[in-house]
Amino acid sequence: MKNDSWIRQRIKDLGPKIIEMRRYLHQHPEPGFQEYNTAKFVSEKLAGLGVEMKTGIAKTGVAAILRGANPGKMVALRADMDALTITEKTGLPFASVNSGVMHACGHDAHTSALLGAAMVLSELRQELAGSVKFIFQPAEEGPGGAKPMIEEGVLDGVDAIIGAHVWQDYPVGKVAVRYGAAMACLDSIDISIIGKGCHGAAPHQGVDAIAVASQVVAALQTIASREINPVKPVVVTVGTITGGYAYNIIADEVAMKGTVRALDPDLRQSMPERIERVIRGVTSGMRADYTFSYHFGYPPTINNDEITAAVEKTLTRVFGAERMLRMPDPSMGGEDMAYFLEKIPGTYFFVGSSNPEKGITSPGHKSTFDIDEEAITIMTEAMVCSAIDFLRV
Repeated sequence: MKNDSWIRQRIKDLGPKIIEMRRYLHQHPEPGFQEYNTAKFVSEKLAGLGVEMKTGIAKTGVAAILRGANPGKMVALRADMDALTITEKTGLPFASVNSGVMHACGHDAHTSALLGAAMVLSELRQELAGSVKFIFQPAEEGPGGAKPMIEEGVLDGVDAIIGAHVWQDYPVGKVAVRYGAAMACLDSIDISIIGKGCHGAAPHQGVDAIAVASQVVAALQTIASREINPVKPVVVTVGTITGGYAYNIIADEVAMKGTVRALDPDLRQSMPERIERVIRGVTSGMRADYTFSYHFGYPPTINNDEITAAVEKTLTRVFGAERMLRMPDPSMGGEDMAYFLEKIPGTYFFVGSSNPEKGITSPGHKSTFDIDEEAITIMTEAMVCSAIDFLRV
């Protein structure tokens, strides 16, 4: 098997091509389940690598299997392809040409890094014992492409899965792993507070839905602060409040939307009852009524300890201990890599991508988001070496 030095040099040689792919994808972003051009681009790049490819999975997903010369296990490498509905303000020469759509979370980097990994691994086919499946997933940003890809059989025959995300919290050159829960669930809530409208000068004649809603928002915060074990993080955020007609009218209805984040699956399952109990108590005490719905989204992203340890060992050898980090705290952001990790063992790690010296510091989901492109080839190298080591065991 070619050694780490050969792999690093090969990725260095391919680096300009990998970066060129990223810039093309960045310039032509597409939102979830609309990644038709992106999927076409991916399939064209894979076509010459001697892989077994399937397109149109979960509408726009692509998967390809590289079979080694000898039998063995199968490891999957995953990247997401979709962009966000954000107007880009980076001023980059390869900024988005698609109005109102932008790669503001690094999925262009993930896709190009995985294409680079496929190129390198295809050159090592004769030395591989086992197979590598490359999964290019649509709609990570919502409503989620992982689950329908799984339902269409993308994990059939796969023994483990590895994914990665560029991470602005860490400078380029650093790589971080996380044992156990790495990211939170991504659930949402809809609440309507139903009161009774009247003139603002005679509040006693009505039930002020705005006043009730205000108390509900405040009371919901006591779930995290007074009901939940403080070592188990949970977030209940009301993000929008809509209601009222005029400055001198008591509102008869207020609509609220929010999100719930938790790391513990059992705690997550308890949240609908906890939230509705608070809403019911406040509205009952203030003579109002309510409607409530809880929407389960992505589950928590929970890494398998054995696979995480194996990847950490590989990356420590490849990059050196001084470049490796263990993420001290999970992110309360959500990620539908979680669906893959529910089904088979795997891990999701993080590749530093910020560079303050170059002014690259904007967080994800912001119109000025960019990455240091060195992070892309680092991700490629991490993917290649992790896959090879998994198949060696």
